[in-house]
Amino acid sequence: MVDHAGKRVMLQKNRDGSRTVSAKERHGKTYPVIDINSRELLALFDGMDAVRVVVGDDKVVLLPLASEIKKRERITRLVGKLQAGEPLKIGSLAHGGGILTHAVHQGLQDAGIEADLAFANEIREDLLLHAIEHNDAWGEKTAAINVPMQEIAGGDEWLLGQLGKLEVLEVGQPCSGASKAGKAKRGAGLTESHPEVGHLVFSTLVIIAKTQPAAVLIECVPEYALSASAAILRTQLLDMGYVSHERILQGRDFGSLENRIRWCCVAVTQGVEFDFEQLEPAVREVKTLSDILDPSIGPDHPMWRAVEYLKAKRERDAAKGSRFLMQFVEPSDPEVPTIRKSYWKGGSTDPRLRHPSDPELSRLLTHEEVARVKGVDALLIEGLSRTQAIELLGQAIVYEPFRAAAQRLGEALLKAADSAVELDMGGSQVARRRERMTG
Repeated sequence: MVDHAGKRVMLQKNRDGSRTVSAKERHGKTYPVIDINSRELLALFDGMDAVRVVVGDDKVVLLPLASEIKKRERITRLVGKLQAGEPLKIGSLAHGGGILTHAVHQGLQDAGIEADLAFANEIREDLLLHAIEHNDAWGEKTAAINVPMQEIAGGDEWLLGQLGKLEVLEVGQPCSGASKAGKAKRGAGLTESHPEVGHLVFSTLVIIAKTQPAAVLIECVPEYALSASAAILRTQLLDMGYVSHERILQGRDFGSLENRIRWCCVAVTQGVEFDFEQLEPAVREVKTLSDILDPSIGPDHPMWRAVEYLKAKRERDAAKGSRFLMQFVEPSDPEVPTIRKSYWKGGSTDPRLRHPSDPELSRLLTHEEVARVKGVDALLIEGLSRTQAIELLGQAIVYEPFRAAAQRLGEALLKAADSAVELDMGGSQVARRRERMTG
């Protein structure tokens, strides 16, 4: 007996012996053969690379693999929303002040896709509260989740169940365990040995598995790409039905004054065609630091300082053979060294602007100037103290590369929706939906 019960094909033995199976001889042994030559029965497995076979005493059940079912569901859900003109749902992990979130929303919008932020997870309450008030990627229904990421993934079943399904998940993967500064502070060791963030790839994967986004965008320091965490991430995403694309993004390639370098991984469900080719803008505006400086800070402003303590430290470091040198920038410079989250402290290697006439004086950039260096809208730091604003900016992305990456992702998602009838996954269902929309 053959039972086609919606999502399975079951072959069950007839006890009355009225049906028999074929046989095949091989190497002197006889093997039973069951031929299933039915387009209708096998349509359930169209486009799948493998199926699950469960053998019992008197029956054989053929089922799709769980990963195949979820892969098809993601595509069908994505295409349905895009063709209906509904906003895509986005989630954000390690949200910070939401600069990556804002860039992703803007990039998708540039591609012609509206998006709603379903939730944002961030451990710092002050940054989360500020994003609620000032980040226009947030909506009235956005859920603020102010707990460590691992608390969501590692035990709070109720909270994990509230996340819902997403179309896009963006992750600012915490980088303290992989960054050069973090390793210098802790000494040489595994990225994964960092006591606070080294294990968070597990949490990221748990949340991806729960929310089933059609696409995932992850950013971190370049060193993360060589970590065991990244290797686990790539392999598990592949097993879950995603194709990962990786690229090192540099700020200067997109006209940014800060050449912050970041690893970007975009993982899309199999069936969505994405690439990073020709991502850089064809024409870039040539900027210099003078374009973003605050004109109200004149030569007599108290921000200009002699910083004798830093000069003395420079001499001590030089005597020890240290390479930690002071960095000075001029208004005519087309590039600014990377500005870290503790820039407000004025460390010995933090970039300082030289005084226009007195070579002994210099100053730090204001937090508004830092935002402009990174291409970030000043509204995203409005109302924050100088310390908070620079911490938010210093641990965030340079805006334009990720806006461009999100636009490319949006274009890929739209292309997948436009060609849904030809896709192996969910084509017939999408075709029926398209007929209802046009008919």
